[in-house]
Amino acid sequence: MRIAASLEYAGQYFSGWQKQPKVRTIQGEIEKAIFSITKENIGTTAAGRTDAGVHALGQIIHFDTDLRRPMHSWVKGINSFLPPSIRIKWTHEVPGDFHARFSAKGREYQYLLLNQPINSAIMNHYCGWTFYKLNIDLMKESLLKFKGKHDFNAFRSSECQANSSVRTISKISVKQQKNYFLFTFIADAFLQHQVRNMMGTIIKVGYGAIHADQINLLLQKKDRCLVPATFSPNGLYLSNIRYDSKWGLPKTNNKISINT
Repeated sequence: MRIAASLEYAGQYFSGWQKQPKVRTIQGEIEKAIFSITKENIGTTAAGRTDAGVHALGQIIHFDTDLRRPMHSWVKGINSFLPPSIRIKWTHEVPGDFHARFSAKGREYQYLLLNQPINSAIMNHYCGWTFYKLNIDLMKESLLKFKGKHDFNAFRSSECQANSSVRTISKISVKQQKNYFLFTFIADAFLQHQVRNMMGTIIKVGYGAIHADQINLLLQKKDRCLVPATFSPNGLYLSNIRYDSKWGLPKTNNKISINT
């Protein structure tokens, strides 16, 4: 039996999604919790491998098991063995050819950014921060440069293992409420560090350090060394993974929202 599950987690407590020796990861905690129920070493596959410090509102995973129990029991059982910073939101039995990563049709990330002279002690882990005064109109201009199908080689990590760096961003937007900016990115898929590298560039455009037209050149040059530094993971949220309706997964719309 193959089970899909939706996860929410606070990323600051973990060294990213992927299981690694001698460090605490979300995948490691999930698989330990599943083992506590099944007494079997069951592997999990995620829709996306979030970095250390990155949060999730709707990460999707799948795993295989011969143990049959009601779906609500899987949710309650796994959560009882997880730390408070990770929660299973739902589980759903899916066909054996469902794959959390390869069946995904689209992914949505949001980035929450605080713009004020002093960072917030309370929100520090849950939003990015810059003291430079930002102009939302300049940032909107920069977002348009990223929309559509591009080779994002300049905006991925040097450690990214994706075979192709071509991605299509179907939606990209920003909203402002007082000192907070909320960015939304929807694409077919994202490269490692892509959103954080774009954020570093968007912010520089926002305070006038570079012009939005510079993004065209960065995309054309395909050189990571020309792109501003990777921005903080703190405000980045994997909010939604989109799948074809044929899989019958629960309909969810996970969002960070700011009043506008």
